[in-house]
Amino acid sequence: MRAINILTVSCHPDDIEIACAGTLLKCVQRGDKVTVCHVCNGNMGHVVIPPAELREIRIGEAKSAGAIAGFETRTIDIGDLSVNGCDMIQRDKIVALVKEVQPDLIITHSPTDYMPDHLAVQKLVFDASFAASCPQYGAPGSAKVTPLYYMDNLAGMNFLPTEYVDISDVMELKLQMLECHQSQLKWMRDHDRIDFADFVRTCSKFRGLQCGVEYAEGFTQAYVWPRVTTKRLLP
Repeated sequence: MRAINILTVSCHPDDIEIACAGTLLKCVQRGDKVTVCHVCNGNMGHVVIPPAELREIRIGEAKSAGAIAGFETRTIDIGDLSVNGCDMIQRDKIVALVKEVQPDLIITHSPTDYMPDHLAVQKLVFDASFAASCPQYGAPGSAKVTPLYYMDNLAGMNFLPTEYVDISDVMELKLQMLECHQSQLKWMRDHDRIDFADFVRTCSKFRGLQCGVEYAEGFTQAYVWPRVTTKRLLP
């Protein structure tokens, strides 16, 4: 298969590393261009660090993680808990992104996710990726309506994958990327006694057990016309 453009839109700066970084690393390995975009800037993700300072930290952490993998990293820069799936201004920012990137495949949060911000991002991406196909709407140009894949929910709750990607050979690099998000991981280790890197490894091990490999990531697809294809787009 020819190299393709992949756009992944997550809510927070570490969501991609948690749910689908292994798959995106495999995409880079086969020659794909990967663009990752965080809708929220993560400014509410700490108890001690104030929002304005944390915003800068988390955007920088995301860029560091993306640099390890060779991703192009973007942010819509909306504050946590302010994302709104029905906000036309927010949607149009993603419309402009889709028209610019011209993706062959989009990955985002699942409509069964646990968190309101994640659910709002899923709606924004679904709506924007269709609106971007209209050349008379929003930013100049247009983009085709692409297949849309949903990444796993946290801890796999209420998520039944229909496709799996073997990430065994990039699992350690995925965790290295996750460790770039020290404002989150260090706080949880020091204060909550949660090793989130081990949490992510365990979830990847569980998905691997389901499909017969050491580590895997799971996805479902938006089965709506015209987003379905006969081609295998995931690695």
